[in-house]
Amino acid sequence: MSFSQSSISRMNRIATVISVVVLLVVVLMRKIKIDTSIDFSFLPPFYSLLNAIAAVILIIAYFQIKNKNIIGHKRSMFAALSISLLFLLCYVVYHVTTPETKYCGEGLSRTIYFVLLISHIVLAAVSFPFILFTFIRGYTMQTESHKKLAKYVFPVWLYVCITGPLCYLMLMPCYAN
Repeated sequence: MSFSQSSISRMNRIATVISVVVLLVVVLMRKIKIDTSIDFSFLPPFYSLLNAIAAVILIIAYFQIKNKNIIGHKRSMFAALSISLLFLLCYVVYHVTTPETKYCGEGLSRTIYFVLLISHIVLAAVSFPFILFTFIRGYTMQTESHKKLAKYVFPVWLYVCITGPLCYLMLMPCYAN
């Protein structure tokens, strides 16, 4: 399948708009609280599991492309992106409907938690548009550009997908407080 420069430009513009909207929603979600009768407390373990699954799929996709399995790589990347988008939806729903849970640990575990959390948040925000642009490059068969971006984007996305569940596991004892 061949893509015109105008359709590629359109995809890039859409990715830019989506990136800005997602960043605004994530920044503002701490200030927005929607009162609902639905208890969304089940979401943190679910969206953490989604992040872990995305990490596994990213690793599979990596090995598929290393073994020149382009079709398998594409399918895996579609799956990883879809699961990450489902994660994002669940994450936003939880945070706009549920009071914030404060970390209850002390000492070294508190330091480790906040180092992981802050790096996770910053890298998730910074990498999101690059994940979309890398995906577009691959989807439109701009192979060299895709490879150049993926070399940097893949490890960051993988780090974000791993540190999210780690932060959840460290925060888990605090949900009861």
